[in-house]
Amino acid sequence: MRLTRQLDALYDATLALVYPMLCAACGAAGVEARVDAPACAACWRATTVFTGEETCCWKCGAQALGDVPPEKRTDVRCRRCDTFGFTAGRSIGKYEGALRASILTLKHEPYVSARLGRLLFESLRRPPLDAATRIVPVPLHAERERERGFNQATLLARALATHAKLPLDEWSVVRTQHTARHRAGMDARARRETVESAFRVERPRLVEGERILLVDDVFTTGATVSACAQVLKEAGAPDVFVLTVAQA
Repeated sequence: MRLTRQLDALYDATLALVYPMLCAACGAAGVEARVDAPACAACWRATTVFTGEETCCWKCGAQALGDVPPEKRTDVRCRRCDTFGFTAGRSIGKYEGALRASILTLKHEPYVSARLGRLLFESLRRPPLDAATRIVPVPLHAERERERGFNQATLLARALATHAKLPLDEWSVVRTQHTARHRAGMDARARRETVESAFRVERPRLVEGERILLVDDVFTTGATVSACAQVLKEAGAPDVFVLTVAQA
């Protein structure tokens, strides 16, 4: 183990010297360890990463003010998510700093860092997400995926499935509509209308009876994951949980 750490440190030092990489979050410091890419260690330390001890809406994970005893946390509700199709959702942390840089980088570079994969796994191990039995990435429309070359949600789901040793299902849910991109300033209703009837379950036998974990990059209004969760529940999944990298 000690030898492995020494070799990793030597590799990182050599990589930083030969192929220096600027932090995608602050643009000033260099990324010294490949496990942290695309952000530097300082930006990771400055980024709000949830521990599971925060007071939040039990259903959507929206952060709430005040301290609530652990035995009362399942009663906390923001009420904005009452109509959402999923059972419960959580995020690694806030859409800022290193997490924001990781998401933006992932849109054009198909790489999930070791740190990001570990943070996804740590979030999955906490209740209520720890009840999940199957991992499903939120799908892109085939045309959009051809444009980009990959689906970032699938990359995240693969990294998580490797850590969690849970089955990864990339095929059961498809996106049937090439919806307009969500633009800054769109309200919750507009976002919801763009994804209504956008998903279909192609293989209901694979999801029937399974507690699904939907994986995506950002939780903004919840419209996309809610629409996707709804069709999964209609196909027989008793619970659909959501895990995203960041909460906007």
